[in-house]
Amino acid sequence: MNILVAGATGKTGIRVTEQLREQGHTPIALVRDSSDTSALASDVVLRKGDLTNLTADACEGCDAVIFAAGSGGSTGPEMTDKVDRDGAKDLVDIAAKAGIWGRYAAYYEPNVRGTQNVLAACREHGVHRLVYTSSPSVVFDGRSMEGVDESVPYPQRQHSHYAATKALGEQAVLAANGTTLRTLALRPHLIWGPRDNHLVPRIVSRGRAGTLRRVGDGTNKVDTTYIENAARAHLLAADALATNPRAAGRPFFISQGEPMALWEIINRILAAAGLPPLTRSVPQPVAWSVGAILEAAYALLRLKGEPRMTRFVARELATAHWFDITAARTELGYEPAISITEGLHRLEAWLQEREAPAAASRSLASR
Repeated sequence: MNILVAGATGKTGIRVTEQLREQGHTPIALVRDSSDTSALASDVVLRKGDLTNLTADACEGCDAVIFAAGSGGSTGPEMTDKVDRDGAKDLVDIAAKAGIWGRYAAYYEPNVRGTQNVLAACREHGVHRLVYTSSPSVVFDGRSMEGVDESVPYPQRQHSHYAATKALGEQAVLAANGTTLRTLALRPHLIWGPRDNHLVPRIVSRGRAGTLRRVGDGTNKVDTTYIENAARAHLLAADALATNPRAAGRPFFISQGEPMALWEIINRILAAAGLPPLTRSVPQPVAWSVGAILEAAYALLRLKGEPRMTRFVARELATAHWFDITAARTELGYEPAISITEGLHRLEAWLQEREAPAAASRSLASR
């Protein structure tokens, strides 16, 4: 297995990498620019990363993660929290499966079998309400979706393993609704905000690297969901299951209710990170073709990680995705309390706070 080791240059981490090599595994050492790697074997793979500022691809291509890191006794309490607590939590979050590329089984196990286990546990322990976090991807048929509501059917053919397995999980939860267990499904779209370990880090890291390109003509509108609004929707949904019988057994789209051009919101996220807007674009057919080629190459050569482009992503980036959230407003009492503008202000403050320890570390290393 490919195993990422955080803290690989520490006393414990060095021994861990040695034992992994002896057992036939491939250790991947997560190291900073200033790390002393001289004690590591010459064939240990080095991956640059900082636990105080992890990127979304930190665990790419890894089958397991070992956290053997620590801030050390010479650091203050703030840095200890950044590394020992926040760094560990961020690494766990990033290691979780989030994306649309991979083996079917990697999605089926958590999204279907895991959901079935949760339903069984609810029945066994007398849990009466279950809110399932689904995704609008379960109804995406490859074409633009503009102002659609929950009456839109599941497509005859799903375009990714993620969407296919999330749809199966959602259907299982809604079918389980009854007198002893009330259930519903929320479909929040493109959740973003502080502590995001998926969407924002990918946009920012690719923006910094100069590899981000606009797909299509840039006019396709999407709606997104600020993280606090998504969290609030879950609490409202749980309350609704106890007080509103009309809410049970149904899916609900959740978003800001502010559809805008996809590339406008991406540019605003880049601006929050202090990065310039996108100026280069790729026609959607070209992006789709590149995705098809990369998918074939990854499958044929059994490459680790996730292709930078897939056919599913090419479709998503060039089509409209915004939804009618009237049902959530009516049956759940949902209203997006945090606007996109306010959310971006909060995101900018978080990004600046997150960048500060990494910048200080780089400054010390350069002295």
